[in-house]
Amino acid sequence: MSSFTASGQNNRAKLYNQAATGLFYALGIAVLMLIFWLLFTILSKGLPGITLEFLMKVPEEMDAGGGIGTVLFNSFYILILSLLISVPIGVGAGIYMAEYAPANRFTEGLRMCVESLSSVPSIVFGLLGLAIFAEYFQVGLTILGGAVSLAFLNLPMLCRVTEEAIRDVPAELRNAAYALGTTKFQTIRTVVLPVALQAIITGICLVAGRAFGESAVIILTAGLSTSGEMWDFNLFSPGETLAVHLWYVQSEAIVEDASQIADKAAAVLVFVVLFINLVFRIPLWFNNRKLKK
Repeated sequence: MSSFTASGQNNRAKLYNQAATGLFYALGIAVLMLIFWLLFTILSKGLPGITLEFLMKVPEEMDAGGGIGTVLFNSFYILILSLLISVPIGVGAGIYMAEYAPANRFTEGLRMCVESLSSVPSIVFGLLGLAIFAEYFQVGLTILGGAVSLAFLNLPMLCRVTEEAIRDVPAELRNAAYALGTTKFQTIRTVVLPVALQAIITGICLVAGRAFGESAVIILTAGLSTSGEMWDFNLFSPGETLAVHLWYVQSEAIVEDASQIADKAAAVLVFVVLFINLVFRIPLWFNNRKLKK
């Protein structure tokens, strides 16, 4: 009787396992299909109409046939500036929190504040940047204000991602490095960071994609216009980005081909975000090959 009961329990366990496996596969396939459908819908509408002239031409306010040249340049310019500010500070803060910060109430409170800032809406950071640059320093809506505000937005997530990535490195690797006579900094530089690099770069990739597609912060700190010059490196020029231009064209533009411009701009935006993910994955491939040797 007991063997019959055990056999029945095993059969039920196998049935539950197969049902759960099938459910998770179905959910995964559904999510992938949704993602591919969204990408196909956006790219199929915009990609066929994209030309080099559209990518290089200045946007038009009244006439049809405008491009996205200046706003596309501003998007990359602000993104690079924000990463130059946020990556060293965020990664450094994450290393400090994981390796050097003492285990006390102050550190726990600091960690809680960082986690809370990660969930703050982006418009709050936009209001902060507006208060600092437009009201306190009175420099107006500028590329510099947008880049620094985006850096503020990215810092909490970068700090937390870096801290968790470093904490996930096995303690045995650290102990082995210490046994070879390395210092703490040498252990972090030569052992901990290479192992945690994949998770850190993934975090940088996430904040880069978020920053490139951000609009609320840019509207409040960089404005809804450009200087009109294609390669304007002046940090105090207005800095409308591609995401902001897409919102403006779709909601308030009066040009007759606004819908076509919006479709093409959306396709470019999605394509660039995918390209950013690909670019940030290249160091991971080299790092994985290096670790396997």
